[in-house]
Amino acid sequence: MLFTPLSVTLNQAQKRPSIQAFERFLGDVVKAPTHVNSFTEAETTYSLEIDVPGISKELLLIKIDEQIVRIESKPESKRKYNLNFELPVAIDPVLSQAKLDNGVLNLVLTKKKPIDQVTLLNIL
Repeated sequence: MLFTPLSVTLNQAQKRPSIQAFERFLGDVVKAPTHVNSFTEAETTYSLEIDVPGISKELLLIKIDEQIVRIESKPESKRKYNLNFELPVAIDPVLSQAKLDNGVLNLVLTKKKPIDQVTLLNIL
């Protein structure tokens, strides 16, 4: 096992080359690869195209919790996927759609409509 001090307070110019190399190595090992091919935003939706090769739709879970979208494989899957996105606007899971074709997941995430302040005042 290898231990090395990692300095958070020093800037890149002050770090020793050995520490910089070790941090780059750790970053490559720990960092999950990004599989997002495209991301577009329209007035009412977000569209994402994500590579998820080697997995069927039965083994893929998509969870939406307000602004957070989680895409992960089930535990029994041979391929493991775990992607998380936090979007600026809450997503409506009922109106959103997902389609998996030939290892490419296409998501159309519908933005939740904000509550109209005038309507809110009329209700009270």
